[in-house]
Amino acid sequence: MSVDMEGITGLIDHTQVDSTKLNYERSRILMTDEANYVVTSLFDQGVEEVVVNDSHSKMNNLLVERFHPKTKIITGDVKPYSMVQGLDATYDGAIFVGYHARASVPGVMTHSMIFGVRNMYIDDVVVGELGFNAYVAGYYGVPILLVAGDDQAAKEAEKLIPNVTTAIVKNSISRSAALSLTPAQAGELLKEKTKEALERKHLIKPLVPPTSPLLRIEFANYGQAEWAHLMPGTEIEPGTTIVRFQAKSILEAYQAMLVMTELAMRTTFC
Repeated sequence: MSVDMEGITGLIDHTQVDSTKLNYERSRILMTDEANYVVTSLFDQGVEEVVVNDSHSKMNNLLVERFHPKTKIITGDVKPYSMVQGLDATYDGAIFVGYHARASVPGVMTHSMIFGVRNMYIDDVVVGELGFNAYVAGYYGVPILLVAGDDQAAKEAEKLIPNVTTAIVKNSISRSAALSLTPAQAGELLKEKTKEALERKHLIKPLVPPTSPLLRIEFANYGQAEWAHLMPGTEIEPGTTIVRFQAKSILEAYQAMLVMTELAMRTTFC
């Protein structure tokens, strides 16, 4: 289970998801408890093992002491596969909790890895974090059973993954406002949707990625593209801020994306 923060119940702006801001510590509790509702429901339905991967920012947000005692938790940074660290073919399914929609579309705190990315493409398919992570799961033959977050994340998931179960814990009003459930209401919804997702598991097919995907990332400005282009094997498409990389597999594309976005964050302004 990959757990992000922007799609958690009641969270609507950067003061709640940035560890340097005043509302963050409260948000950690909400994030942890929301993930734990799903974990507990999984164990209640007879799942034997649940691994939770902290997938927000520095990936050290979850309060491990608040989880169901049988839970295993991957925490910390740097992780070679970031939001999908630990995922492999031994798993029966993957679940995304606290997810948001991709950059350049409506939704609460929408972005794709960093705020300097406008769009990411795998071949001709535009993806955000949700789609890219689902492709990595598909590489291993693992289906995405449940996506929880705002209404726009659910819409994105349903377009990419037919028959996926979604849990909408808030409806976006703008990029920094939402009509949200309370944590108690969200908890009941998540428990119900987790049970439903397991019952409908047979309907979900993995999102299988291209064999040799072309990764293209469109940045907000040319300086970011220049930094990303420092990664060997990349090129900038003339007249654009798009950096492309021909990958041998979706795993290579994913790590290339991590490197390119980390480099792009080094851009300074004057």
